[in-house]
Amino acid sequence: MKHAYIFPGQGAQFPGMGKDLFDQNSRAQELFHQADETLGFSISKIMFEGSGDDLKQTKVTQPAIFVHSVVRATVQEDFTPDMVAGHSLGEFSALVASQALSFVDGLQLVLQRAEAMQQACEQNPSTMAAVLGLEDAVVEDACQSIENEVVVPANYNSPGQVVISGTYQGIELATEVLKEAGAKRVIPLAVGGAFHSPLMEPAHSKLEQSINQTNINKPICPIYQNVTGLPAVEIDVIKKNLIAQLMAPVRWTQSVSNMLNDGATQFTECGPGRVLQGLVKKVSREVEVNGLS
Repeated sequence: MKHAYIFPGQGAQFPGMGKDLFDQNSRAQELFHQADETLGFSISKIMFEGSGDDLKQTKVTQPAIFVHSVVRATVQEDFTPDMVAGHSLGEFSALVASQALSFVDGLQLVLQRAEAMQQACEQNPSTMAAVLGLEDAVVEDACQSIENEVVVPANYNSPGQVVISGTYQGIELATEVLKEAGAKRVIPLAVGGAFHSPLMEPAHSKLEQSINQTNINKPICPIYQNVTGLPAVEIDVIKKNLIAQLMAPVRWTQSVSNMLNDGATQFTECGPGRVLQGLVKKVSREVEVNGLS
């Protein structure tokens, strides 16, 4: 029996997030104070008292989800993962939970990532859309058929659910092709830009230097990384995949499938929300799934 811990990405935030952890645990209080000091602003106050709109700001959203997720893992008794994975931003939480990254180093990288992504979005106005009811290959072919615009698969979330990312025109053209190919729905997403696409290149360049300068240790268990969906424990491999992540698709379906093939019998989502629990269930209805929020 192997226990997999998984960590959510952007979109899992909610007003009041983490307040119960702060109120109930002195170690959580230490980490929240450390986060405020590291960021140079009170992320805890925004998490506990801010509105939904306050939490939507990219430089707030990503650190908030990261802090919530890591604090939850840290205060959990008998936290002994056999394997970990995180969806996009959640990969940074998974690295801290597996002791490959320190909390402060992870938080600093997440802030730099959020700021770089925000700048890339402002440079290249773009968007994303969720495609339901088609096989991966059909979505890939549809994206490749669009000429003179950027549109690519960005998140392989579960069988029959792929998110595409690109320019507004690229998404619009791909949507028509996908509907003709039999998509049940193509749903525009309320996001700031085309994450996990070539349009994130400006952010990728900035983050690469930061990651290369950050101390990463060998994790206590394999981390299944977004770029490959495969387990990694070697430091150079982890860094390489982390650098590539911003412009490459999140292979979540493949990650979950590989974790199952490698013996995972229980998945615990650690952090705000329940999105990943639902995605795991779409890959396997038999596996045990729960959450720590």
